Amino acid sequence: MKLGDLFDTGVPGDAASVDIAGLTADSRAVKPGFLFAALQGVAAHGRDFVAQAKANGAVAVLSAGDLGADPGLAHVVAADARRAFALAASRFFPRRPGVIVAVTGTNGKSSTVDFLRQIWTHAGKRAASLGTLGAIAPSSVIDVGHTTPDPARVHALLTQLAGEGVTHVAMEASSHGLEQHRIDGLSFAAGAFTNLTQDHLDYHRDMASYRDAKLKLWALVEEGAPAVINADASEGEVFERAAKTRGLDIYLCGWRAPRAHALKIVEIQPRPNAQTMTLLWAGKEHKIELPLIGEFQALNAVCAATLALALGETAETVWAGLDILLPVRGRMEHVGRSRSGGHVFVDYAHTPDGLDVLLRAARPHAPGRIIAVFGCGGDRDVDKRAKMGVIAQRQADVVIVTDDNPRNEDAASIRAGILRGATSAAEIGDRAEAIRTAIAMMKPGDAVMIAGKGHETGQIVKGVVHPFSDQDVARAALEEQT
Repeated sequence: MKLGDLFDTGVPGDAASVDIAGLTADSRAVKPGFLFAALQGVAAHGRDFVAQAKANGAVAVLSAGDLGADPGLAHVVAADARRAFALAASRFFPRRPGVIVAVTGTNGKSSTVDFLRQIWTHAGKRAASLGTLGAIAPSSVIDVGHTTPDPARVHALLTQLAGEGVTHVAMEASSHGLEQHRIDGLSFAAGAFTNLTQDHLDYHRDMASYRDAKLKLWALVEEGAPAVINADASEGEVFERAAKTRGLDIYLCGWRAPRAHALKIVEIQPRPNAQTMTLLWAGKEHKIELPLIGEFQALNAVCAATLALALGETAETVWAGLDILLPVRGRMEHVGRSRSGGHVFVDYAHTPDGLDVLLRAARPHAPGRIIAVFGCGGDRDVDKRAKMGVIAQRQADVVIVTDDNPRNEDAASIRAGILRGATSAAEIGDRAEAIRTAIAMMKPGDAVMIAGKGHETGQIVKGVVHPFSDQDVARAALEEQT
């Protein structure tokens, strides 16, 4: 493709005919013939890597005009370089599945898009999901690195999925991804909002800025298309008003959803490894046997079901899909049963609200004690640590504070921050030892909730990723009991 075909403005006249073989914002990924996007990042500026990109074969560079010197390459200047990069990526990779849905919110995105993929698959669609768990397609699972990858990766993946015959995609839209224009250039057939609670305040200035980043999703949804909103979310009305202003078709879901143009939860009856839901849709009640535990899992499933219904799937097909949903890795994932008769779960909960929801959701399924094992990530929102400690001490019977991903912080100081809120908790820095200790103390009816890392298979310490899986450690500890 020609450089002039990728941008509406900012291309020097003598450079419009330059052939572009690919594009990236990572100088290490540049190959001969590539366009390099020299963008301002959180920790560094892309201008510092123009020389490396050029050495790797870049033939053009995109910037906001802040390179400081002539790059010695065809130079495209755009006032909003991030958005220009996204739009260029959408032009370079124009092929995509016919139906793409985006889900935003603090918690529940990964489960919701995975559940929607499963419902669509049951309905006979070739469906995929894209987000924290990777790109999950009918024939492959691809690691994407971030909840919402960079624009070139997003559009390349969608083109690849379309080439594999995928027609329906459900993807996560993170606040970072929306704020940084990573999914600009896409037009969504529907959007959904799950909830908004404290997270990522190390990046966003405050909760208002965090909310405003999430609200950017509605601008990318086709006019008149469905906007599914969790009626139980504290910020639900704000998102509903914004969606109405955009001219979207509002569908509410959850306990507080109205009885019309909504999917309302009437009743949930928890069982040891499942729950029976009574739902109201189009004036009729339907009983669903959901093979998942935890009220928040039910809410995520209902959000996914509402998206499917709003986009035209029949109610009977959607109910049948809910009945056979498989759990999402690292989301209230049942790892095993102890010799004493207790159960062990792994979950990704890493925010105050996420931990609160997780532990409260476990209570109806745990006639014994709830034993919580968790930590907090380093180089992230410091304010949430003590809050999570308070929540754990209030909602669990036994609390073990351990390490999560310390990253570049001192692990002991992170634990100390949590312990200011969980004053009666035990402290075991070694995460494997903490998990083994929790499982060893289990009694009949107990539930061990290992929170924070979910699907992750590594622990980040001082820039080094050490292999680590909560599931593997827990299974090994359970096997040692037999």
